[in-house]
Amino acid sequence: MVATNMTRPKFPSSQNQGPDDRPAVALIAGPTASGKSALALELARREDAVIINADASQVYADLAVLSARPSAADMAAAPHRLFGTVDGAQACSAARWAEDATREISQAHGAGRLPVLVGGTGLYIRTLLDGIAPVPEIDRDIRSAVRALPVAEAHAALQAEDPESAARLAPTDSSRVARALEVVRSTGKPLGWWHAHMEGGIGDAISLRPLILLPPRQWLLDRCDWRFEQMLEQGAIEEVERLMTRQLSPDLPVMRAIGVREIAAWLSGEMSREEMVERGQIATRQYAKRQYTWFNNQPPAHWLRWTDEINNKLAGELVIKLQQ
Repeated sequence: MVATNMTRPKFPSSQNQGPDDRPAVALIAGPTASGKSALALELARREDAVIINADASQVYADLAVLSARPSAADMAAAPHRLFGTVDGAQACSAARWAEDATREISQAHGAGRLPVLVGGTGLYIRTLLDGIAPVPEIDRDIRSAVRALPVAEAHAALQAEDPESAARLAPTDSSRVARALEVVRSTGKPLGWWHAHMEGGIGDAISLRPLILLPPRQWLLDRCDWRFEQMLEQGAIEEVERLMTRQLSPDLPVMRAIGVREIAAWLSGEMSREEMVERGQIATRQYAKRQYTWFNNQPPAHWLRWTDEINNKLAGELVIKLQQ
């Protein structure tokens, strides 16, 4: 069975079109706390736009505060889609999100509106634009056998069966090494072969207007610290208390979201409030640094990157660039 039923979409015509008459889609991406949501709202004020979430945490209904979801007032000021639409008891995959986003983009174009993707989850954005590798379902026995191997032994086997993946992956990266090994053993083809046959991306069907926010690092890290404290004051503690009463699996994405484990440990008496705040801020900064590195290096070089701080005056200038 193929892992996805995504097909290349044919979008309706729209008053928002790129220079080659393909329907336009704006993208505002970057690390957490970089100012993406405010910029998207400014764009929506100037254009008939629909803001579509592209953040893996903001899809969950249980994480309104800890995911920094736009406020009720902001969401009322412009159409917002795919925010808080998935129950925390489920895991939202990149493929599922891409299917939902494709549908929302098509509906926005059909209504003559500009879709504006906003978020910091690179995997979501890449899956939407490029598609996913149609890897069939892995044989359960093969998966169990591979996952039982010590990582050193799994990497040695990968060197023999898929040397390209073995050379690309760190020998200690247990999850990715296991994934590559189980794919080649279950399908008879290496992971690289499947990645060369991506399916379902919409990149060729749209005219993308991308903007990546990469503000000064210290400015960004200071905002991360400030925002975590703001979240605690605005209901993050109560949000985690509600999650704890659901007794969800700790492996679910919603339970691994930044701040959940730290606040839960404090509520359980395992650490002081000061330690909880410090650990939450550290985790937020580390996440922002990983996102910063990804968005600085992974997207195409011609995508516009903005490296200054974001303020009200600059927001207007950036919106003009997205409208061009």
